[in-house]
Amino acid sequence: MDEKQNQEAPKMSSVESEQEEFEMNHTDKIVGVFSEPGKTFAKMAKFPLKTADWIIPVCTLIIITILSIIVLFNNPQIKLQAKQESEKRIQKMVETGTIRQDSAEQQIEAANKFMDSPLFYIVTSIQTIIVSFVMFFIISGVFLLFVKLILKGEGTYKDAMIAYGLSYYILIIQAIVTVIIAFLMGKILRSTSVAEFVNVDKTSIVHWILGKIDILSIWFYIVVGIGFAKMFKSNNTKKYIFLIIGLWLGFGLLFFAIAKAVPFLSFLAG
Repeated sequence: MDEKQNQEAPKMSSVESEQEEFEMNHTDKIVGVFSEPGKTFAKMAKFPLKTADWIIPVCTLIIITILSIIVLFNNPQIKLQAKQESEKRIQKMVETGTIRQDSAEQQIEAANKFMDSPLFYIVTSIQTIIVSFVMFFIISGVFLLFVKLILKGEGTYKDAMIAYGLSYYILIIQAIVTVIIAFLMGKILRSTSVAEFVNVDKTSIVHWILGKIDILSIWFYIVVGIGFAKMFKSNNTKKYIFLIIGLWLGFGLLFFAIAKAVPFLSFLAG
């Protein structure tokens, strides 16, 4: 009888160890992204991938962004700055010979009227939704491509979307912090980088460098790197982090160079 019980004991411990591996709910994954991203993504990789793990954070960031625009543009001081920035962009087009002065004046007047109308919020919201999803799909694909080519990672496009998308919860924190600081300072802020708080020519390389000194952005890309490493079942997390941060800086510098060479594409410099 004792012999039979001893034989069954290992089976029970095996079952118990298997039960320890349970699938996390989305709330646990959110907490895990901030507290233990490595363990969180490693655990997620053991279970079937869920679309909710990327679409919920992406949609949440879109909603926060739209609400931020509504809040900030109801501040007269911030709206005035936005109009002035729009006027400067149009005047630069006059200086480069892209448009004539009389045409520029008409565009400035039309832009100011547009910002004062309810249509501005509708158009901006639709634009935010479309651009956010398009950029998410493109960037996920670019990261996947380089991970496949350089690191020979074994994973799918959905693995890449989840590694990139779940990390968006850090960007959500960044968006909230940005809008709070912008509202308190009464000025337009696009990020939490050092560049937003110093008076440097926005077209200079110094401004670009300062724009990359951003604790929340750096944290975000580190977590994205960890996410890719774990979702692609790699033991070398560092090389994934270096690759993701390298792509962020490399493409950022490329777009900055393009913006310098072609003034019409100055929006890429950001």
